[in-house]
Amino acid sequence: MTVIEDNIYQQPLNTMIKFEFDHRVANVFTDMISRSVPGYEQILGLLPTISKCFQFPNHHYYDLGCSLGAGMVAMAEGLKEVECDIVGIDNSEAMIEKASPLLKKQLSGIKPKYHLQHDDLNNIALLPAGMVLMNFTLQFIELEKRGALINKIFDCLTKGGVFILSEKICFSDPITNTTLIDIHHQFKADQGYSQLEISQKRDAIENVLIPEPLELHVKRLKKAGFTIVTPWIQNLQFISILAIK
Repeated sequence: MTVIEDNIYQQPLNTMIKFEFDHRVANVFTDMISRSVPGYEQILGLLPTISKCFQFPNHHYYDLGCSLGAGMVAMAEGLKEVECDIVGIDNSEAMIEKASPLLKKQLSGIKPKYHLQHDDLNNIALLPAGMVLMNFTLQFIELEKRGALINKIFDCLTKGGVFILSEKICFSDPITNTTLIDIHHQFKADQGYSQLEISQKRDAIENVLIPEPLELHVKRLKKAGFTIVTPWIQNLQFISILAIK
């Protein structure tokens, strides 16, 4: 797959438009997320190991907010010989359109079936699942709807099933919060983004991506009924939580 460089915010914008997962973003998404989210490749790299540990034949394996399907491909790597359904759902039509031909190449020749679904995560019905993945998706859901979505995920999982929730978090201590934001901006600069790009992306995504403290995520997951809830990867304020039913 040819990776197109993210240059969306390279030039000064006269009018700031709020960030959305449109065709512009879909076209550069692979480059954007790898240069913006420290540890993203690490999460993808370990997902085959996770899916190997949670194999439930004839169950569904969901990637909610699947974007271009990288999470689906990673899960499938650990499920090559398992009769199951790998399902990617995203509310961005642009992402689904771009993901379809990519997955046709990347997921050919494996035993699991797979399909993509363009839908709002708040409205979907989830079938019995062995694993659910949400990689940096919940942070874009309205705050008041997050609890209901987590409950829906818990209910669809079989006993012993796993939920991987990756999120950007914030910190209650303002000094800690500011320090990690500054380090993150330096990380993006180290990946080749200019200060203008960093600034304009920050303004565009404000009030679109709303992070929460780790403690709130853990509390919500435990309230839903998960028996094991633990962070398993953290890079700066980007964290992935493993929750087992």
